[in-house]
Amino acid sequence: MSLVEILKDRDRLVEISNDGARMVDAEIASKRGIRAAALKAGYKSVKAIKPGIIADALRHLMPEFAPVIEPYYQAGKASGNVERHFRENARQIADSMLSVTDARARRAENRVMKRVYNALRGQALKHTMEAVPRLASLIERHDR
Repeated sequence: MSLVEILKDRDRLVEISNDGARMVDAEIASKRGIRAAALKAGYKSVKAIKPGIIADALRHLMPEFAPVIEPYYQAGKASGNVERHFRENARQIADSMLSVTDARARRAENRVMKRVYNALRGQALKHTMEAVPRLASLIERHDR
């Protein structure tokens, strides 16, 4: 079953979004250093705007992420090691995902969210690339 098809099931989409929010929390918590402090502060600000905002955002973004991630996931499955394949293609996967979030940010009406996104966007490629292996694990867990 494709990622797009999996996400058509509303209950699975909610479950995966909640799991994805926990993944994002863990990824942010794992960051260290001066730049990580800014990232953590921005993330905390976003979450303070509305509790549950990360899972909500993922519920909206996942159907857009799925088609750009699908080719990498299928290639990873064919290779026999999705996580390794995602690591090897982290930049391309991150670029593909960020093209989705960039388009969303351009259309966003919430000025605070736009400002936070734009402030953090410069670091987004690096951080998204670092999160790609966790993404592989998340997808594999939910591909039943």
